[in-house]
Amino acid sequence: MKAEIINVGTELLLGSTLNTNAQFLSQRLAELGEEVYFHTVVGDNRGRLKDALNLALKRSQLIILTGGLGPTQDDLTKEVVCETLNLKLNLNEEVLNEIKRYFNKLHREMSENNIKQAYIPENSIVLKNDIGTAPGVLVNWNDKKIAILPGPPNEMKTMFNKYLSPLIKENYIIKSKTLKTIGISESTLELMIKDFIDSQTNPTIATYVKEGQVDVKITAKEENKENSDDLINDMVEKVEKRIGKYIYSYDDETIEEALYKILKDRGFKIAFCESCTGGLVSGRFTKIPGVSQVFDRGIVTYSNRAKVEELNVKEDTLRKYGAVSEETAIEMAEGLLKKSNVDIALSTTGIAGPDGGSEEKPVGLVYIGVATKEGSHAVKFTFPGNRISIQNRTATMVFDEGRKCLLKLNN
Repeated sequence: MKAEIINVGTELLLGSTLNTNAQFLSQRLAELGEEVYFHTVVGDNRGRLKDALNLALKRSQLIILTGGLGPTQDDLTKEVVCETLNLKLNLNEEVLNEIKRYFNKLHREMSENNIKQAYIPENSIVLKNDIGTAPGVLVNWNDKKIAILPGPPNEMKTMFNKYLSPLIKENYIIKSKTLKTIGISESTLELMIKDFIDSQTNPTIATYVKEGQVDVKITAKEENKENSDDLINDMVEKVEKRIGKYIYSYDDETIEEALYKILKDRGFKIAFCESCTGGLVSGRFTKIPGVSQVFDRGIVTYSNRAKVEELNVKEDTLRKYGAVSEETAIEMAEGLLKKSNVDIALSTTGIAGPDGGSEEKPVGLVYIGVATKEGSHAVKFTFPGNRISIQNRTATMVFDEGRKCLLKLNN
């Protein structure tokens, strides 16, 4: 069944409220076997909402609207749905009594305009609101299902999970697996699996680019979990043969979590010394629960003096090669390894911009140093983007360089 989500609210268009309802509904509908084809956001305007609904009725079988169920004059969703479908809005005494009981529990007087929320489209199913005053409804109209849910996320989620989902669940499921890759561009990756993408039916394959990473999402739609798993696993095996060396995870985990797992499994300790990333690497790493088992320390050595005093980088190295150099990155990592006595130490030094670049050393030039008891090296990168993007990409590649180094140790 083609599904469409219409989120109603001028605050969503203005960006003053984050539209988390669309994300939640898309995820839950996929779990129920519904395919979401369209997202629409429309303000509290009768004409534009009616246009959006008419368009949805032409192209979708399941339409879910959120928002516009409040007691004020600009809450128009039920009215517009009834106008569009030529349905009457009738006062539902049972719903009205529920609203009155809600206010009595709060020891508050119900306003006259709250009665508006008790008007329900004829021949519809009332969806109880366990948290607030605005009930939802499900209208079966011709071959369509139109659901109207409240805008507040807590109310909407509870209503969807408890009351709406049993009424719209399909007899099949949609399941996905994400292959997370790093060190390859989206365009190159797509070319490597282009024949799979071009011939896709079930399962489907899609690529999603992030800063420095590309996710490959494989999605199957079947009547049961076992058949879905078989389809997905068969495609994963085919894709692996093409891009296996770039895959760092088959689960929904970050690159830093992948590094953490290797460190934990081997009982290793890690430390970071940062210049151009200014603590970002340590900050991202310490967001992982339980990271204290593997993380020894993080040091920010932004100035040349700090590099010398904290990491024993040679002043001659800084004079001869500069702070942003392979030699300095290696000495930073080696100095931290000796100081902390960890199993692996990584360093960052680079030019994040927007100033400070030159023809020889442009903005985006970064060196990542890696040191273990078996040796040390540095890797050179030139990242595009603004300062924040360069710093984020650098941190991501620090985790990947650490991961790759550990995988090679003792192999």
